[in-house]
Amino acid sequence: MPSTSETPPAHPLSPLTSDEISIVRQVLVDAALQPESGRVVYLGLDEPPKDQLYGPGARTAERVFRALLHDVEDPGGRDVRVSVSAKSVLSDRRLDPAVDGQLPVLDEEFELVEQVLATDERWLAALAARALDVAKVRVAPLSAGVFEYPEEAGRRILRGLAFVQEHPRDHAWGRPVDGLVGYVDVLNRTVDQVIDIGAVPIPAEPANFDDVAVTGPLRTSQKPIVITQPDGPSFALDGHLLQWEKWSLRIGFDAREGLVLHQIAFRDGDRDRPIIHRASISEMVVPYADPSPVRSWQNYFDTGEYMIGRYANALELGCDCVGDITYLDAVIADEFGHPRVLPNAICLHEEDHGVLWKHTDLWAGSSETRRQRRMVISFFTTIGNYDYGFYWYLYLDGTIECEAKATGVVFTSAYPGPGYDGTNPYASQLAPGLGAPYHQHLFSARLDMTVDGPANLVEEIEVQRVPMGPGNPRGNAFTHRRTPLRTESAAQRLADPRKGRVWHITNPGSRNRLGDPVAYALLPEGNPELLADEDSSIHRRATFATKHLWVTRFDPAERYAAGDFVNQHAGGAGLPAYTAGDRDIDGQDLVVWHTFGLTHFPRPEDWPIMPVDHTGFALRPVGFFDRNPALDVPRTRGAHCSATTPAPAADAATSAARSGADHD
Repeated sequence: MPSTSETPPAHPLSPLTSDEISIVRQVLVDAALQPESGRVVYLGLDEPPKDQLYGPGARTAERVFRALLHDVEDPGGRDVRVSVSAKSVLSDRRLDPAVDGQLPVLDEEFELVEQVLATDERWLAALAARALDVAKVRVAPLSAGVFEYPEEAGRRILRGLAFVQEHPRDHAWGRPVDGLVGYVDVLNRTVDQVIDIGAVPIPAEPANFDDVAVTGPLRTSQKPIVITQPDGPSFALDGHLLQWEKWSLRIGFDAREGLVLHQIAFRDGDRDRPIIHRASISEMVVPYADPSPVRSWQNYFDTGEYMIGRYANALELGCDCVGDITYLDAVIADEFGHPRVLPNAICLHEEDHGVLWKHTDLWAGSSETRRQRRMVISFFTTIGNYDYGFYWYLYLDGTIECEAKATGVVFTSAYPGPGYDGTNPYASQLAPGLGAPYHQHLFSARLDMTVDGPANLVEEIEVQRVPMGPGNPRGNAFTHRRTPLRTESAAQRLADPRKGRVWHITNPGSRNRLGDPVAYALLPEGNPELLADEDSSIHRRATFATKHLWVTRFDPAERYAAGDFVNQHAGGAGLPAYTAGDRDIDGQDLVVWHTFGLTHFPRPEDWPIMPVDHTGFALRPVGFFDRNPALDVPRTRGAHCSATTPAPAADAATSAARSGADHD
């Protein structure tokens, strides 16, 4: 059930349409901002102020777009805002790459790095010393970061690591050319440096996970699993407004962030209670741990440097999604400013999720079970060797979850690699002579909260032991401690699973029937934060990843955890800059930023393609409702679920067996 976005938007938060992109391009051309050498690196919605998005005038807000422009013949860039409604340029700021950093990597620069290196005598000599044919060498175009190279300041640099591809369908990641890296100025099409610290053997095993020579005979044991909804799905979609059970929200898509959810609310009685105004993954960084001279610079900001949204996969029924599926296309601008449709970019479906609640009561003679189900909103994107899925889940009991799924191919090296004798303390061996450096995948969720309204406060909740004494004579007591986080500096926190540390986003002005402030709890996984040294370049650039929690006073200009311009930015942008003023966040319009992710020590089972690894977080109501909001969920009726019957008298063993029969 695909849907496209060719008609005018019905709401100010609706995603871009093809017509709007064409209008923006024409405005840029008319203003002499889009020459033949010009590229549209990013085009996205500049969202209206919140006060224009709620109430009777919500559909009249002006449609404004932000365009980041790069000229392939000019070292600068431009940050431009265009009104589609007025068909005019509202603002135009010239960027200074030495201060602002560079705009994200262009698609055309992917091939350019390989082409420029293929003409460099030093690069060719290094390949010849390894008996490699340059025609069979693929080069990964990798973001440069900022290091001890003053000559790179203000210049557009990419670094290239090489891999051997024996034939067109060969997966080259299995044959890294280690000990060699090239530094390329993509604007001037020159090679700054070729660092060659010595040839090492190239792994011999093929990495073609789709080749029967690698997979062996395919299994024949699997019987079909068929998921059907004979009456269709339970959700309704009006343009990009989704309504499911008691939930409502608007689905957006951004070339940089990918999937964006707006105005998430839950119907409670006769009113829609707001929870989140805007939810997105504002940044993700992948820092690597190998200090080798050819790899110590490896760290990639897949959102800020590569823009995950523009590489959204075209999802396929039966492969990426199973069941009664609704797809939404996404529309972005290509690098020449023309509209480009990403088919089936967003997947919508609902799925059974086991038991919602259950009780068998021998006193009352009752036995009741209700099934949980969830609404799933997702997309998948491919950034080089890795594939990432981003899933937002809505549950019947008011819970919200976000899950990131990492799969694809791990970034490879030789093992142990140049400079290491016998073993490598910073990489795993995946196959004979093939390694994979240790690394992290760290994501920053930006949650513009509005828990029953915009005046919110975050409180840290953690368990507290109570020592044995007069009030606790047997030593069994424990309680919890509640600490309000009233300033931005106080709200920079780490998770601590041993203390059961969670954070409640409360609304002191809205009380439940017990008199307590309504709240949603942010439940972190508590995995390691950024592990790089505090004096490192990546620490300065990815400071957001050094804390699991940041809370800021809402400012529409503060949208990305690592800042607006990440590529070759020296650091200090984003959350450290946003919080420098240490604003009051007590009962204010708040943005909660949550860092979550994976620390990956690759294993042989991750090769030649990695099974999905999972990470994420949950938002769970705590006193937001006066009672279980899923009491009205009906009992499932069908061929495999009988009607309600009183529980017969039974001994403890029989009762335990019965109650344990439906725990999935």
